[in-house]
Amino acid sequence: MSAMQQKLKPFQGYAAQHFRWEVQADGRVATITLDRPDKKNPLTFDSYAELRDLFGALKSASDVRAIVITGAGGNFCSGGDVFEIIEPLTRMSMPDLLAFTRMTGDVVKAMRHCPQPIIAAVDGICAGAGALLALASDLRLASPAARTAFLFTRVGLAGADMGACGLLPRAIGQARAAELLFTGRAFSAEEGERWGFFNRIVASEALLAEAQTLARSLADGPAFAHSMTKTMMNQEWAMGIDELVESEAQAQAICMMTKDFRIAFEAFAAKQKPTFVGA
Repeated sequence: MSAMQQKLKPFQGYAAQHFRWEVQADGRVATITLDRPDKKNPLTFDSYAELRDLFGALKSASDVRAIVITGAGGNFCSGGDVFEIIEPLTRMSMPDLLAFTRMTGDVVKAMRHCPQPIIAAVDGICAGAGALLALASDLRLASPAARTAFLFTRVGLAGADMGACGLLPRAIGQARAAELLFTGRAFSAEEGERWGFFNRIVASEALLAEAQTLARSLADGPAFAHSMTKTMMNQEWAMGIDELVESEAQAQAICMMTKDFRIAFEAFAAKQKPTFVGA
């Protein structure tokens, strides 16, 4: 067993304080539900910190293999709570403001660096920091009612928040990202799908189940290979063609040493469906 595998351990018994955390029976698929529906599920200082810590801890989970993030009550997330975050920020010193903005960015970094695929199930309002939670996810499903906005300029801030100026152009292209980040306007689910922000649109009543079904299909797949795919997609943003091709050669050679690679071959040879073990 490798040193990395030795560090992995079941992620059991976690009790969330500032959102709902639910895990399917075998522990492979987890769902995070932002659960303040009366305010359209805004974030607070505490929920930011807990999300950062949770995604950071999931790096060493041996059982959780895919994650769904969604919101309660027909909305995804309205961003930072106006009275619990925005108002206090107007009274903070520069060192405290920088500590806060670094913490919010740490949420995105933790999401990008946790090995599990993250699927955002977006219904209704998805604004500000909520839009960044969706953007930092690996896959995004939307209901027809989804309305997404990177609205930072609407409150006198730069569009550069939590990595938006780097992540959004990579998702939808520079010109489209510039329009959204400069204007802060909302875009519909249909427009988001057409631009490549959303992978597909699903009826509101089926959205969570569809996201969890997709998560289950990924969780039952080759978990080590999925984590390697996510790692390489992150690393190759800053690479030249020679570097990225060589990096992928090394990554694929590592994956060829896994049990799942052998399992896939043996299942193909026997004309059966492979049962991956994630190692």
